[in-house]
Amino acid sequence: MYGLMQSQQLLISTLIEFAARHHGEGEIVSRRVEGDIHRTNYRQLAGRSRKVANALDTLGLAFSDRVATLAWNGYRHLELYFGVSGSGRVLHTLNPRLHPDQIVWICNHAEDQVLCFDMSFLPIVQAIHKRCTTIRHFIALCDADALPKDSGIPGLRSYEAWIASKPATYAWPDFDENSASSMCYTSGTTGNPKGALYSHRSTILHAFSSALPDALNMSARDAVLPVVPMFHVNAWGLPYSAAMTGAKLVFPGPAMDGKSIFDLIETEKVSFAAGVPTVWQMLLTHMQATGQRFTSLKRTVIGGSACPPAMVSAFNDTYGVEVLHAWGMTEMSPLGTVCTLKNKHLTLPKDAQLKVRLKQGRGIYGVDMKIVDGAGAEVPWDGVSYGDLLVKGPWVIAEYFKGEDQSPLVDGWFPTGDVATIDADGFMQITDRTKDVIKSGGEWISSIDVENIAMAHPAVAMAACIGIRHPKWDERPIIAVVKKPGVEVTREDILAFYDGKTAKWQVPDDVVFVESIPLGGTGKMQKTKLREQLRDYRLPTT
Repeated sequence: MYGLMQSQQLLISTLIEFAARHHGEGEIVSRRVEGDIHRTNYRQLAGRSRKVANALDTLGLAFSDRVATLAWNGYRHLELYFGVSGSGRVLHTLNPRLHPDQIVWICNHAEDQVLCFDMSFLPIVQAIHKRCTTIRHFIALCDADALPKDSGIPGLRSYEAWIASKPATYAWPDFDENSASSMCYTSGTTGNPKGALYSHRSTILHAFSSALPDALNMSARDAVLPVVPMFHVNAWGLPYSAAMTGAKLVFPGPAMDGKSIFDLIETEKVSFAAGVPTVWQMLLTHMQATGQRFTSLKRTVIGGSACPPAMVSAFNDTYGVEVLHAWGMTEMSPLGTVCTLKNKHLTLPKDAQLKVRLKQGRGIYGVDMKIVDGAGAEVPWDGVSYGDLLVKGPWVIAEYFKGEDQSPLVDGWFPTGDVATIDADGFMQITDRTKDVIKSGGEWISSIDVENIAMAHPAVAMAACIGIRHPKWDERPIIAVVKKPGVEVTREDILAFYDGKTAKWQVPDDVVFVESIPLGGTGKMQKTKLREQLRDYRLPTT
């Protein structure tokens, strides 16, 4: 027996139509590449998204054809989010921080037909366009008068001229909700990048769950600043959740420095912001140097890599901003867990509460997790036993685009590549990446724990722990440290800082001071490059 309910496909076009009808005056504020502040709202956004859909139709694109973007967070990029997917095509966000050869490979693998790009990325497009064999249309996200007279790109047109004459009305097509809506490629740290192909259904379900109170807690009363790029797993789904809830959106454009982010938060009364730790470190450094404080920011979600304890404490204790530690993956759309406290945690002493906040959190509805040992047997949720983390759910990939990595699933579960513990309350904590865990004398050392202690030192701006081969212990940890500007600190100072904070055998054997730590396109530390950078390093003999 079936239920007697109406049936409606879960499509991305319904999000923008809902936002236009019920939150039409909801603001969308963007700092543009042009340098000014642009203001629009959901009603106007819906009209321009329909213009995009009409413009795509005139290009003769087929259903599920890919439309690529090289763009910062802004209103034009948001119009493409809805106009491309809503019309039945697939939005393909490209990461401009990747090497040009990788971008070319990804475009050709995805068989992109159109590339829309911000003018700040014109040099990249000029360098790669001849090698992108499937792209037939190049569109610059700018006014017609901003186009260069001779770009060297055949047929280049301006976005504003492209959509100007198109009607703002459009009959969004109705189709199977399991149809592809957007795609993102992994960073390709091993081998070629692999494509995660999201569906309309998976995207809508992800937006529903991530907006819930015990997840990101989004509402029409929020002003949301996605510092996380729209080319990084669709800005963690925030554009979709914002349209679903009617939240005000504030886009930072290309200006990611601490002062620019702080000024935008204050000017636009941002209540909720999201980004990776490297961005928030720049913000905190600016605030500490200027003595400024937030007047509107209530919470921030930090993901992409583990958040150092010192950062959690600074936001929570110094500035009164709740930190929501979160975890996910490109293959998970991306949200998997959010660390929101339960009632019983609210009465804990500050130190005990911090230990909970440092975990990546509880699985949001729709995500199942388990941890397994080397033999594939499940290990208990006791907060101590660790193992390989596996996940499953309606917005977790079943396979990669074009069958790359033929069998990513293990008995229906996706292996994340993370090593983790889960406690009795379901709070998961990443202890390391499988490839980064340090095995010393038969025991595991969490590189994240080693890094977090170093990051708490007042002279340390950034720290990364890697394992170095050792003739007796197999591997031993060392810590690479970037000093804060104008501060002096010695190897002995850093090593002494570990006293009483961890077991002696987990203290790094050495400190290596470096000018910078390699970061990937999403702001994560690239330890493979750091190991290459330190390939001639030898452990102290004493």
